[in-house]
Amino acid sequence: MKKHHWPIAAIGATLLLGVGTCQLSSCGRTSAAAAEPAPPDVEVATVEQKDIPVYREWIGTLDGQVNAAVRAQVIGYLLTQNYSEGSFVKKGQLLFQIDPRPLQAAVEQAKGQLAQATGQLAQAQAQYQQSEAQLASAEANQRKAQFDEDRYTPLAKQRAVTQQDLDNAVQNNISAKAQIKVSTAQVAAAKAQIEAANAGVEGARANLEAAKINLGFTKLYSPIDGIAGEAQIQIGNLVSPVTNAVTTVSTVDPIKVTFAVSEQEYLRLTKEHKPTDPVPPLELVLADGSAYPHEGKFAFTGRQVNQSTGAIQVTGLFPNPGNILRPGQYGKVRVAVETLRGALLIPQKAVSELQGSYQVALVDQNDLVSIKPINVGEEIGSSWVVHDGLKAGERAIVQGIQKAMPGMHVKPKLSRQIAQSSE
Repeated sequence: MKKHHWPIAAIGATLLLGVGTCQLSSCGRTSAAAAEPAPPDVEVATVEQKDIPVYREWIGTLDGQVNAAVRAQVIGYLLTQNYSEGSFVKKGQLLFQIDPRPLQAAVEQAKGQLAQATGQLAQAQAQYQQSEAQLASAEANQRKAQFDEDRYTPLAKQRAVTQQDLDNAVQNNISAKAQIKVSTAQVAAAKAQIEAANAGVEGARANLEAAKINLGFTKLYSPIDGIAGEAQIQIGNLVSPVTNAVTTVSTVDPIKVTFAVSEQEYLRLTKEHKPTDPVPPLELVLADGSAYPHEGKFAFTGRQVNQSTGAIQVTGLFPNPGNILRPGQYGKVRVAVETLRGALLIPQKAVSELQGSYQVALVDQNDLVSIKPINVGEEIGSSWVVHDGLKAGERAIVQGIQKAMPGMHVKPKLSRQIAQSSE
């Protein structure tokens, strides 16, 4: 049996040919893979359909339901401040003390004037009694003189008494009648003095009462339950009825929120809601963007439209346990003015705007991308209400849309924010 020996050059050529063949087939597979890249990852959101309340928002200003200015009613120096600024105070709680000494002296002076007037009244009453006694005595004397005149007149005709005796009796009677008139005038004068003395007593009593009231005004009390503000006048300063309020106390539970509604919006809202419809509650968004946990209620609408702004003022009341809200704060007042039944919602970041037209990139069941125009309506939070162009359950790309072209296959996954909200 003969053995065949292959030349070394032939073996090398055969090996090179095999390697080259393998490389050519591998290169073909790599080129095919490069021609079909992997689908890009995109995040999608599902079009939702549900009943959506439509809100209107206005900027509101918070204020106390009652703001009672505490003012001085008398002139005096402020001695003490008896409350902590910004604290809750009760009705009748002492806030400030004005120096009472000048007004206490006025009270004592009024007491003396009343005592003097009372003494004058007693003197007038005694004078009246004396005048009445003198009138009674004059009347008695006149009756005696009249009796003598009546008795002497027939006797003088009979010459039982002298004419002189009769003349004396007549004269005495005339004098007695004159004395009655004088005594009557004295009684009338005494009555007038009593009336004047009574008036003096009443005036002195009124002056005393006024002095006591003014003395009471040296203590400034809180007129209501509420939050007491900063003291506007410092201890030691002179206060009077013409100076500014010493402080202000505000009732803040409930707290008042006022906001301006344009005349057009006011007319539209009044047309949309009948008088028998329930009044929707008010919501309040605070300055930090947080929602106030308590709902408010409508209080009243202003009397007239402001001619300079074309708006009408509306007032609502919010419960304020713990007095967290304070006058002067700002917030957004939200009211659900209507409810959209079966509205379609899509995140705003899924919508592209081009020259006033809106469109979305949809992913169908085969994960193919298509571009579709839509008509949007109200903004609800971070979503649009879609009036036309979409159906419930369709998937719209919210992230990665720059990598997706119409007709392209994509690898969709539910948006993380959408998934969290659905949970």
